[in-house]
Amino acid sequence: MTKALCLAALALLLLYLWHRWQMGRLLRRLDQMLDEAIRGEFREESFNETLLSAVETRLAHYLSASAVSARNLQEERDKIKSLIADISHQTKTPIANVLLYTQLLEEQTPENCRAYTAALGGQARKLQSLIDALVKTSRLEAGVLVMRPRPGSLGPVLEEAVLQLAPKAAEKGLELKLEPAEAEAVFDPKWTAEALCNLIDNAVKYTPSGSVTVSARAYELFARVDVEDTGPGIPEAELEKLFQRFYRGPETGDTEGVGVGLYLVRQIAQSQGGYVKVFSREGRGARFSLFLPRT
Repeated sequence: MTKALCLAALALLLLYLWHRWQMGRLLRRLDQMLDEAIRGEFREESFNETLLSAVETRLAHYLSASAVSARNLQEERDKIKSLIADISHQTKTPIANVLLYTQLLEEQTPENCRAYTAALGGQARKLQSLIDALVKTSRLEAGVLVMRPRPGSLGPVLEEAVLQLAPKAAEKGLELKLEPAEAEAVFDPKWTAEALCNLIDNAVKYTPSGSVTVSARAYELFARVDVEDTGPGIPEAELEKLFQRFYRGPETGDTEGVGVGLYLVRQIAQSQGGYVKVFSREGRGARFSLFLPRT
């Protein structure tokens, strides 16, 4: 009896070890298949009725479909890239001509008609700004423009953005302040400057009096750039809509703008692994914060 029990136990042990070896072999093959798929070198090896062969076949079909989808996506991106380039090229000359002829009309038009030529020039410049913003946004969305983040100090970028918007702030009688910033991050200098200029321009545009303050602070994982104003603030119900394309709040009135600037800021932030947030209370100004990764 004891001998039979020992033989039964030995048989169970051998069966367990054999099953474990089979399972280990299967897992190693699956791991190898995934590695080959990642490298783009996967090939079917088993052509039989086993489960492993069925998995290989389905993985091969999936990879083949993925490759076709990737090619189709790249073709669509190439078409969009070509379309954007055409739009950008075809609109530059007509708008430049409209602005040129408007300027010539202003010089030769009687005094009582210059308001009309001034309005025409303003609308042409608005159209130019809109097309420029749309082209930039479309290029980012389509992956035509690639961010090239690199480690660096945010100080020079902040200084450049503030210097660029200083005349506009002075024209409105606003104080544009830059607090000392030693923060560092991993970012694309050109596009980060674009985002900051949009945030500062937005603050200057909607702040009737007081000041706009730009600052930066470093945390463990992110650096935060704040653009804070003393304007009328933003109603809570509008905060979640601000970064939508073409959104303009009901309180903006006749203020210059097309509703693309903040949307572009969000696209730039996300393309660099960052994000943008806004905090505001009605009557107490607003603070827009651009977060950029530090590693």
